[in-house]
Amino acid sequence: MLRMVRAERARRAAEAERERLDRDTEVIRARCETLAGFVRAAWGVLEPNAPLVWNWHLDAFCVHLEAITAGRLNRLLINVPPGSSKSLIVSVIWPAWEWGPKGRRSMRYLATAFNDGPVTRDTRKMRDLVLSPWYRRLWPEVVLSRAGETSFANTSTGTREGVPFGSLTSQRGDRLIIDDPHSTETAESMAERNRTTRKFREGAINRLNDQERSAIVVVMQRLHEDDISGTILKLGMGYTHLCLPMEFEPERRCVTPYFSDPRTQDGELLDPVRFPRATVEALKRDAGSYAYAGQYQQRPAPREGGLFQRHWFGIVRAAPAGCEWVRAWDLAASEAKGNSQPAYTAGLLLGRARDGTFYIADVRRDRVSSGKLEAMILNTARDDGADVRISLPQDPGGAGKFQAQYLVRALAGFAARATPESGDKVTRAVPVSAQAEAGNITLIKGAWNEAFLDEVSSFPSGSFKDQVDALSRAFQELSAPTYGMLGVID
Repeated sequence: MLRMVRAERARRAAEAERERLDRDTEVIRARCETLAGFVRAAWGVLEPNAPLVWNWHLDAFCVHLEAITAGRLNRLLINVPPGSSKSLIVSVIWPAWEWGPKGRRSMRYLATAFNDGPVTRDTRKMRDLVLSPWYRRLWPEVVLSRAGETSFANTSTGTREGVPFGSLTSQRGDRLIIDDPHSTETAESMAERNRTTRKFREGAINRLNDQERSAIVVVMQRLHEDDISGTILKLGMGYTHLCLPMEFEPERRCVTPYFSDPRTQDGELLDPVRFPRATVEALKRDAGSYAYAGQYQQRPAPREGGLFQRHWFGIVRAAPAGCEWVRAWDLAASEAKGNSQPAYTAGLLLGRARDGTFYIADVRRDRVSSGKLEAMILNTARDDGADVRISLPQDPGGAGKFQAQYLVRALAGFAARATPESGDKVTRAVPVSAQAEAGNITLIKGAWNEAFLDEVSSFPSGSFKDQVDALSRAFQELSAPTYGMLGVID
């Protein structure tokens, strides 16, 4: 009985909606002539359980996309924080608006993101919007001839194709929508980042049907100085740049031919209803200043600079008893490069207390020749004692493996191993930075303190990175399973 009652209620609601659409069709269609009006009208179809919270940044999206529709703009870069409805408006609602209210049913869209998840999600959402009774009642001329999960078409030759960014080949469109092409998990990897930016530079423009009239929209959060947004800006590729940080910075006010950021006060929030101050402060705390600066401030480095801040590191006289210790090394050749000073070899002793706090107890750092390197490492191991694990880097290639094997053999009797590096220096340092910012890394008072703090506070822009690299290696080792007294090569 209850099921029958619910079914009857649903039938009556659907009938009432049909009657409302029949009665108000022309009024609704008139409101939907602007993209902002269409967003307001279509929102409840796409998000029936999430009331629309309108804010001026949504108007900013709409006026720039309308400029593309009107033929006044064909290259647009949008940098906004996560949760700003960028994907829903750019990848879902705007194409449906061009097909329906604007009568451009032959328009072809190629949409892409870093992996299958958002690609499928947004393609499905647009398909469901176009197939909804609301849309079909108002724009019956839009009829789908096929309706797949990641690919659909209408009877007027219009298409909407969704592909992961790595598969952006062979497809073409009148609109190329690139939505978050980098993964937050891989953007710090130089190899992955370079692969993505190269694909963008070499392949994106070739995906357009018409080089003059077709448009590219890149919408993303900033993840690195050399991400696709950074590439567009550094190379002066002619994109109109809509940049909206979570907190206003007067020196970076966004002004385009279609918009000027209305905020006036330093730190003024982008959307205080969606993201009130307490929420923003929690995001800063949880994400860390480095991630917050890129993803939320659209400036992929903290405003005060650097991945580490000097004041994050406290200094105490001794570590508590019961710490687990690792001495990690960053090895360097002794010869100078050009007029620069030779790089250092550095060995950093890091301990983890029972409460999870990390202590940096010592740094051995010197410019040594290859002949003295073995003695430096072996003497340090004897000073540390057999209870301290030793972690050595294994450089790529046969020579690197030979050196690693040689040093591990020389350390017979100590818990030593050599492992290859994974990712670049910044990638390896990011999790250490988060721990330091949280106050979980403390220095033991020593003569090496100032040199260490000078290097970490200038990383990654400073001249030397050996101590940070050794710290990252030690941190990684303390997160890995322990191993026995015999040296091994991984």
